[in-house]
Amino acid sequence: MNNKEPYFEDIPDRRDTNSLKWGKYSGKDVIPLWVADMDFKSPPGVLEQASRDARFGNFGYAKCPSGLVDAVIERSFDLYGWKIEPSWLVWLPGMVCALNVSCRAFEHESSQVFTQTPVYPPFLSAPGNFNLPCTRIPMVLEEGRFGIDFEALESLPTSPSDLFMLCHPHNPVGSAFTKDELDKFAQWACRRELFVCSDEIHCDLLLDPGLSHMPLAQVNPEIADRAITLMAPSKTFNLPGFGCSFAIISNGNLRRRFKKAMAGIVPDPPAMGFSLAESAYRTGEPWRMELLDYLRENRNFTLDELSRIKGITPYSPQATYLLWIDARNLPVENAQSFFEDAGVGLSDGKDFGAPGFLRLNLGCSKQLLGQALERMVSACVDF
Repeated sequence: MNNKEPYFEDIPDRRDTNSLKWGKYSGKDVIPLWVADMDFKSPPGVLEQASRDARFGNFGYAKCPSGLVDAVIERSFDLYGWKIEPSWLVWLPGMVCALNVSCRAFEHESSQVFTQTPVYPPFLSAPGNFNLPCTRIPMVLEEGRFGIDFEALESLPTSPSDLFMLCHPHNPVGSAFTKDELDKFAQWACRRELFVCSDEIHCDLLLDPGLSHMPLAQVNPEIADRAITLMAPSKTFNLPGFGCSFAIISNGNLRRRFKKAMAGIVPDPPAMGFSLAESAYRTGEPWRMELLDYLRENRNFTLDELSRIKGITPYSPQATYLLWIDARNLPVENAQSFFEDAGVGLSDGKDFGAPGFLRLNLGCSKQLLGQALERMVSACVDF
């Protein structure tokens, strides 16, 4: 690809299209920067594959194509140096479903589920769906970056077979965990005989130069034996509406337990979900590289603009297209409602376990982002 600006500025008008993101504020002058999907068109190769599938004209049930399995295996090795086997893959229609299946798989063995906060809301709700207590461990903020609180982990009472739900890279704070952090976490989890569900859906959206993703299960064989790794092309290539995700589980007994928890409840991904996922992985890399450049520019622009507002602290994400904002010092009762009234729809931090914070979606055109940021700055001009 080239000419990235026209491609990423040529945004489909999603108003009145049953879009979850845009429909929330239908009929209102509110710019939606909340739910984590991007406004950009998917990669050209994906659009071409969708056209071929539509012209074919039959939308019956489908099995996962062998080409997609090969693409996942090749991509895992090429990008992460992780050698996986076809039998380790379990296909799913979405990541929220996968988080719930992971909890269901341990509902009779775990005494509790651990997760770090703030975190993507289904991490907080999934354990309760299976009567499992959710123990929240606040992340630590050091030099503008949120990290794992290892002192808190060491003090936690745990039982063998408890489940830890890890978000890596982390949504909403945008931290990409380092090899040292993952090593230390893996040692702790193995020593406590815990199992870990590692949601790595944002792993191909690393913004800081020099970063590379290390899957938790790649750290050492011991943690691999206790890990359920969740991945998908949906966030990276903007395909969330096609519901094609997968778990990577090397331990055969754990994989069978996971599949048993799915039985009779969880459907396969749709036929076009499979075909578009393969197309994204096979043809989407040039688009992804240009997307990352565009998101970096949006991130840096947003940080500059938000620095004009007294009372808020934005944090620069190392990964994801989501930017976390501490708005607790704004002289308003509810920051999310305040900015919504000013014409900008953001995610409320209380849903992530962090009242007073906000999450802003960078996955939109610079023009729209600029309009939203100007509204936010203007709303706070008297503070």
